[in-house]
Amino acid sequence: MQLAGIELRYLVDDIGKRIEDYYVSNIYGITKNSLLFKFHHPKKPDILLMLSTFGIWMTKVKIEQIEPNKLLRRLRSDLLRFKLKEIKQVGTERIVYLTFSYFDKEFVVIAELFGDGNIIICNSEMKILALLHSVDVRHRQLRVGSQYIPPPQNNFDVLSMTEKDFEDIQSTPTPVAKWVGKTLGLPRKYAEEITRLAKVESKKKGEETTNEEVKQLFNFATQIINDVVSGKHDPEIVRNDEIDVNPVSIKGENCEKISNFMDGLDIVFTESILSKGKTVQGGSFDKKISELETKLDEQTKAVKTVTEKSQSIADVANSLLEALSQGTSTMDDPKIISLLKNKNSEIVKEKGISYIKINDAKIKVNLNSSLPTIASTLFNESKKQKSAISSIEKLIKKTQRDLEKMIEKGESAKKTVSFTEVKKKNWFERYRWFYTTDGVLAVGGRDSSSNSAIIRKHLEKNDKVFHAEISGSPFFLLKNNDTATSVSFTEVAHATVCFSKVWREPMYGSSAYWVNPEQVKKAAPSGQSMAKGSFMIEGQRNFVKISTLKLCVAIIEREGSYLLTCGPPSLKNNCVCYAIIEPEGSDMADVAKKIRFEFVSTNEDIAKSFSVDEYVRIMPAGPSRVIESGLGGNKRK
Repeated sequence: MQLAGIELRYLVDDIGKRIEDYYVSNIYGITKNSLLFKFHHPKKPDILLMLSTFGIWMTKVKIEQIEPNKLLRRLRSDLLRFKLKEIKQVGTERIVYLTFSYFDKEFVVIAELFGDGNIIICNSEMKILALLHSVDVRHRQLRVGSQYIPPPQNNFDVLSMTEKDFEDIQSTPTPVAKWVGKTLGLPRKYAEEITRLAKVESKKKGEETTNEEVKQLFNFATQIINDVVSGKHDPEIVRNDEIDVNPVSIKGENCEKISNFMDGLDIVFTESILSKGKTVQGGSFDKKISELETKLDEQTKAVKTVTEKSQSIADVANSLLEALSQGTSTMDDPKIISLLKNKNSEIVKEKGISYIKINDAKIKVNLNSSLPTIASTLFNESKKQKSAISSIEKLIKKTQRDLEKMIEKGESAKKTVSFTEVKKKNWFERYRWFYTTDGVLAVGGRDSSSNSAIIRKHLEKNDKVFHAEISGSPFFLLKNNDTATSVSFTEVAHATVCFSKVWREPMYGSSAYWVNPEQVKKAAPSGQSMAKGSFMIEGQRNFVKISTLKLCVAIIEREGSYLLTCGPPSLKNNCVCYAIIEPEGSDMADVAKKIRFEFVSTNEDIAKSFSVDEYVRIMPAGPSRVIESGLGGNKRK
């Protein structure tokens, strides 16, 4: 499948709107022709954008590297932390320009989605810094160091065409569908759908069309183009000989309706990449399999050859004994010469040594010896050949075993193209968070930067602000607390203390307090300064004393999704599985591995999707130990 220019126009507009104010946080090489950009925004969920020589689309799937991409290092070097300033397309040409900027620097990534496709990196003056494929054709040359030159453009603008533009069809013998496709730059599926809707035979010559037919062709062409470009979609996936996705419904069979065009592209193009991955992954095994098959064939042929050789030598030996029984006694007897000839054999001498040559085998003999002696020599050689057969057959069995194992490994490799569906994260998951017993969200800072973000970006008038009476404490917010009881206040105060430096230097009996939003001053009084992540608190503070230092690592279910969190011990009452931890003990990573192992042991399908790093991220800084674990009040079987 290749994207049409009008489809690309919609995608460029849609992607541009969605990724505004995002910056590049990482880039992954997927195949030699495909790259995955990870975009980050301080307040919005991350976005994954796949850029390939055959398309550009937003994806929900993160695929592990299948084969090296030679542009990856350069892109990472130039674009990390850069914002996507602009994404544009000229007319409906199948070329995308992505402009990235950071302070006073700019880079342009160009994706050419026609022919074999190309990805090109340029500086702000459009000088080529790197590209997938050099180009040297009559109208342009593309290589590192040269100026980027776009291909010749089609001057016909389908986005502003008029009915008069369609009148040219009446002066050509070209079939209608072919003229529509070529003139408007549309793939066959659109051209034929336009003729179908206009009720004009697709193979009808343009010069035979009536004025009314031309009008209808123009009207339906305009309708389809506008619907595709504007996002007025009725998307579908079509599975025939090849898989395709249409933003608008096109009459045909094997159509599967989908929610939106972008998701459809994600399905179709991702399937294509995974299929490519299976081919690549299995390619090295296919070569080894072919080599083993050739080896097995040669060994099988060798058995046949040696068997025939052994039999031929034995036949000659038996003929000599038969000749002896008929009165022949010496090798120089003419009857022996004739007998050997009939058996495709002969006596040859080389450097004074006599041989009986049987087919291509030469057996050394003493011609002065008796016939029984010479026959015995031949029988011994025949047996020797038979023993070689046994050795070859053993080698054949080994090769067969090796071949079976290699085929199995190859099939396994083709199935192991690694990919994960990226979970859409909630805004609060970048911070410390949990839901209280009352079902109210509590969100806290992880460090000075997130402390600042919690207060400056997320503090609202119905929230309560928590802080421990100790340096190194996070700020916690009890969000929209109209339904919160004293239980929630105690739980948030407990978490605020436990996530402070109290956990690293266990100080039991510490307190936290809460205040209203208006008591938090974001600027220091005149003549004073505050450290990053610090704020002034005015007025009465409401203290809550915390007697124990315990936290609960838990997997909870929320709105159909499973989330990994850490908070007060009461989380165990409404979770899938949990582990209670307290200060002192082992390193964070070791404890995280232990908890993950226990969670996977009891709830594999749910727990295995969370990595060890995710467990480490939610836990308090400092050593811990697990004192209790099990299934929670919302356990799953």
